[in-house]
Amino acid sequence: MTTWVENPEGGRERGPRGLLRAWLEVLVRPRQFFRNGVAPGDQAPGLIFAVVVGVAYTVGLFAFTPDRIPALAGGQTVSVAIALAAVALVVAPAALHLTAALQTVLLMVAVRDRAGVSETVQVIAYATAPCVFAGLPSSPLRLLCAVYGAALLVIGLREVHGTTTARALVAGAIPATLLFGSALGGLDAGEAVLRAAGLI
Repeated sequence: MTTWVENPEGGRERGPRGLLRAWLEVLVRPRQFFRNGVAPGDQAPGLIFAVVVGVAYTVGLFAFTPDRIPALAGGQTVSVAIALAAVALVVAPAALHLTAALQTVLLMVAVRDRAGVSETVQVIAYATAPCVFAGLPSSPLRLLCAVYGAALLVIGLREVHGTTTARALVAGAIPATLLFGSALGGLDAGEAVLRAAGLI
């Protein structure tokens, strides 16, 4: 699950341009993106993509909600630097692969003929694309990011694993809730939106 190949057949373009292009494509043309942009063993661009999204989310969170910055030795600047390094080197990769492990188990139950673990990792990584904005201090925006990310996950599972929307929805429900609902704040944002609307 943690390996990739240097020159896979197909897959994503490397570098900053490749990251930006992948981000735009998955947001605008997700079906086409997942059909053409996910290749067996090509995890490196997906992992980097997820790390960049995780860092962008954290930067937004820290910039607009300073009380979320962990209190570490060396003052606020050092604390921010350490926290961002931890997100890039540990938290984002670990969250990606743990979610992929859970998703793989659920796919084994829900989908008989499916693609490999590597492709699942890539689907989850690219599905996080909207969450670059999830750190901004807007509950409706954060909720939209979470819902859009969950929808991208379902679309990606359907396209990459060649299954139905219903099966992809069943297989992706728990990972989507954990990743987009809990880790990226979608559930709290949804509660805040409902409370502001007077529905709870």
